[in-house]
Amino acid sequence: MPKTQVLKLGMLAFGVVNLAMYTAAATPAQPLSLPPSTAIPVRFVHSVDANKAKVDDTVTAKTMQVVVLPGVQRIAKGTVVTGHVVAVEPFHFDSTPYAHQRPSLISIHFDKIGSGEAAVPVNLSVRAIANTLESRDASFPHSFDDTDHVGEITLIGGTTFSPLEKAILSDDGDAIAYNRRSGVFARLLPAGYSGPGAGMRCAGTDTEQSVAIFSPDVCGVYGFGGDYMPENGQDGSGTFALVMRGHSVKLYAGSTALLQVNPTN
Repeated sequence: MPKTQVLKLGMLAFGVVNLAMYTAAATPAQPLSLPPSTAIPVRFVHSVDANKAKVDDTVTAKTMQVVVLPGVQRIAKGTVVTGHVVAVEPFHFDSTPYAHQRPSLISIHFDKIGSGEAAVPVNLSVRAIANTLESRDASFPHSFDDTDHVGEITLIGGTTFSPLEKAILSDDGDAIAYNRRSGVFARLLPAGYSGPGAGMRCAGTDTEQSVAIFSPDVCGVYGFGGDYMPENGQDGSGTFALVMRGHSVKLYAGSTALLQVNPTN
């Protein structure tokens, strides 16, 4: 083939590649679609201390595994979820005789998921929240004796399974979750939570959700001692609160939460 023809074919191919790249770049990305009840497992990046935090301080968490959405959309592991402190009350001991001590409080609202131009606003509730120790223990298998070389993983909420198993079974032998390469997935089960002066119901889902280190029936507060959650944002406010009596609330970095998308009004 003459060199001139080879040159023309090369230029033509270069033009086709450039056109394809331009078309892909010019096609706007589809806005993220977050159906109601979509579960988003996150780990808090920074600590929030009622003794130091101020209203409007930024709260940052990151997704713990891929979140599968309708169609081909995905939320990648490590995607930033950003919120802010709505209210904060450190604990102050009231020395007045027979005084009723006011509890300490941290109230947080999650505002958006993603960063930069890709960020989308969200309205989320907290289905479950776990402290740093509980979250760390649920992330790795633990051996119970010298003969158990693989160990078992106990998810937050109590579900136990071997990391070698694909299906996670209930005591009755039913598959209630699946352990896959990209994380743990399950249809959430109905459950309830009650704390001092607080309670809530967690609904089940008909669709499979990303749960990471959380059990399918997880609901409420785990490992926070005297802390309780009187508000979880389920009322559509998107604001949750941790409350504690006798000490100031501290939400340490490494704590985790299973968030859920609230229904639109």
